Amino acid sequence: MQRYPSQLVAVAVCLAALAGFVDALAYTALGGFFASFMSGNSTRIGVGLASGRLGDAMTGAALVLSFVSGVILSAVIARARPHAHKPAVMAAVTVLLALAALVAAIAPGPGAPLLLAAAMGCENGVFNRDGEVSIGLTYMTGTLVRMGQRLAAALMGDGDRWGWVRYLALWLGFVAGVVLGAGAQLSVGWNALWFAAAASAALTLLIARVARHSGPWTAYQP
Repeated sequence: MQRYPSQLVAVAVCLAALAGFVDALAYTALGGFFASFMSGNSTRIGVGLASGRLGDAMTGAALVLSFVSGVILSAVIARARPHAHKPAVMAAVTVLLALAALVAAIAPGPGAPLLLAAAMGCENGVFNRDGEVSIGLTYMTGTLVRMGQRLAAALMGDGDRWGWVRYLALWLGFVAGVVLGAGAQLSVGWNALWFAAAASAALTLLIARVARHSGPWTAYQP
């Protein structure tokens, strides 16, 4: 992330906010399950199995599988369009979010949360390097670890004194999205998904524009 230009870091912060928004919708509606935080869902699987709550375990497992399916989709897109995969991946995220909103409106049930998890798995493919995620957009543990490492280096006089700020911005973006998502879910319920789909569409257009003006993003590596 350190070697990405500021405009792409800003895009990453916006994508983290989108992930936080979607995660809050899922968490609030599903009573403690997540659309993007698969460690939390994995914990729910284990606790469900240990306590005999097989329904909870199955819900967590379904969300994990959907998330992985989204990751696979983004990897396929990246392989098919190696020089312009980022807007294509975001277009897929937008379609998945719009489908989730449509399903929630027409046939409320498990379909919408599963589509949300797939969308969040797909979103992680936006910043991709050699088939690997270079910036995690939907999970913040690694971001906080890197922020702490950069802070430690700054305190010891090593490297960039302000390198930790970008990681802090990414985390704050996610938290801001969570606040907005929770408020939207409490106010308008699953209709808030349309806000997420609209925001994703806007980010898709923004990413396409940045890609056109910046050239291949592979020149900027974290």
